Amino acid sequence: MIRPSFKARTPEELIALLSAVTSAIIAAMIVMVLYFGREIIIPIALAILLSFVLAPLVALLQRVRIPRGLAVVTVVLIAFAFIFAMGSLLATQLAQLAGDLPRYQSTISDKIQSFRDTTTGRGTLERASGMLKDLSKELDKPKEAEGASRVDAAKGATPRPVPVEVLQPNPGALESLQSLIAPLLHPLATTGIIVIFVIFILLQREDLRNRLIRLAGSHDLQRTTAALDDAASRLSRLFLTQLLLNGSFGIVIGTGLWLIGIPSSILWGILAAVLRFVPYIGAVIAAAFPLALAVAVDPTWSMLLWTVALFLVVEPIVGHVVEPMIYGHSTGLSPVAVVASATFWTALWGPIGLVLATPLTVCLVVLGRHVERLEFLDVMFGDRPALSPPEIFYQRMLAGDPTEASDKAEEFLKERPLSSYYDEVALKGLRLAQADAERGALDPERQMKIKDAVNEFANNISERDDRPPPKITPTTDVEATSAVETVAKDAPYENLPVLRKEDLPVEWQGEHPVLCLAGRSPIDEAAAIMLGQLTTAHGLPSRVVGAEALSTANIFRLETAGVAIVCLVYMDASGPAHMRYSVRRLRRKLPKATIILGCWMRDMEAAALESLREGAKADLAAASLGGALKLCVEATGLKDLSTEPDGQVSKSTAA
Repeated sequence: MIRPSFKARTPEELIALLSAVTSAIIAAMIVMVLYFGREIIIPIALAILLSFVLAPLVALLQRVRIPRGLAVVTVVLIAFAFIFAMGSLLATQLAQLAGDLPRYQSTISDKIQSFRDTTTGRGTLERASGMLKDLSKELDKPKEAEGASRVDAAKGATPRPVPVEVLQPNPGALESLQSLIAPLLHPLATTGIIVIFVIFILLQREDLRNRLIRLAGSHDLQRTTAALDDAASRLSRLFLTQLLLNGSFGIVIGTGLWLIGIPSSILWGILAAVLRFVPYIGAVIAAAFPLALAVAVDPTWSMLLWTVALFLVVEPIVGHVVEPMIYGHSTGLSPVAVVASATFWTALWGPIGLVLATPLTVCLVVLGRHVERLEFLDVMFGDRPALSPPEIFYQRMLAGDPTEASDKAEEFLKERPLSSYYDEVALKGLRLAQADAERGALDPERQMKIKDAVNEFANNISERDDRPPPKITPTTDVEATSAVETVAKDAPYENLPVLRKEDLPVEWQGEHPVLCLAGRSPIDEAAAIMLGQLTTAHGLPSRVVGAEALSTANIFRLETAGVAIVCLVYMDASGPAHMRYSVRRLRRKLPKATIILGCWMRDMEAAALESLREGAKADLAAASLGGALKLCVEATGLKDLSTEPDGQVSKSTAA
């Protein structure tokens, strides 16, 4: 009998598994509490969102020396008076619409009849009409059956049973009052809970903030307090702005529908304002009701067309012009998060969950950005890239997919020159690879794969120059925008000129005056490839050679004809002896060439870089790609490097 074998797990794996199971159980419990406790949690959620909207108004009253308690009570009373007024107006509009609906039946029948008359294939409508007629006959059958039973009784047949109807006595005054009040008890109780919570949240904002800080367990109270205060003020401004903007949208829609002649235009305007809190589909749902009513009211189709035009004009203007001008291009949520949150909250709380989905998710994302323990919420639902631009570059190189990395680079190059991308994105990505290699997580085979991917990546963007791009078409890519925001403007190497071959000294006019050598590993060679592309873009053609050329057996076979400068590239500073021997061998092979030591490790200080240069006996040293490029251009001995608009040197003299 073969017994199944189980792999023994390490304590760390068991702890990780236990943590994952615990997290899943806690998540399931939270969902259950949200679902079964929705009668209490929904009013609390509404109160929290209302407190964010009303907090700026309370602060405004406090600035004019009104006591806080009086300011809170005044703002809450005015807000709920406005809400009750809107509710009364909605009830009136609904009652009026319900009374007018029978009048629209004939219009709908006439349109169906005209549609039938103009349709060539009328089978479906004919069958529907026949079905309605048959149903009408079936409804009339009881009268015929009653007449038949009388005839049967006259002939001596057994009479059929007579139906008996039991009538309840008229309700008294107390029962009538109870039936009137009972439907109102639940809404009134919910409203009372919301009012109480809003008042206490506004009165105890600082105390609730301190308790949240305590729950977050932050070790930096000052930073966390400032972050949460900033988050609360941003949420208040966002929700208040959304409320005003959506209210304005509802006013415009209601006014437009009134001018068109749609009945109950105030009702549809309020509905449009409320449903616009639902992203993507809110305006579509709000438009469906007036469109259906336009079909029922107008004997022609003109009212329907005007209503369609109203929504098609107003919604894009508000969504794509007004909103970006007022509070930016996004609420901070990814599109997938918006759809997922709408589905989740609607499944839990029904229609009210659909309206509250986006505001609640925005609150969660803001908390995730400012509270360490809740950072996963920002990663899951936020619109910021989950990986940093260097991490994306490294991940694409690991996956052997330089094409996607090239697309991201092209977006970045709309805003910054090529040298900025290589220094701030690609080089930092190679540093991540070097860190993995140093801890043994990246074997030589995968390092070669990264080097090959970088080589293909460099070929994909080889036609790009290193001049600052014109400010014509800024990037719209999220990852590229994130990378651009992290790059310092006007770096000292961004305005380096493009040299002409005829202006260079004689010793620099060879086929490849720059030799880029990898120090030890394929990752070093990948960095050398990027430097070689930059020097070539500035008029100094280069040749890239792998680390194997530095061995004693291969150094004398190294092709050095026309080489004026050598760039020895290292991504690892742990081998100063290797640097020294490599420079010594290059001195023997190229006694007249300038040797630049490129030490492109993270956080390389100037003193440490100078120490490595002196230990290796190199002529120059650079801690970045841009720095090495600048040294190469300066090593040509040219001065007065003024440039023309196309980036070419217009005047140069030998030093």
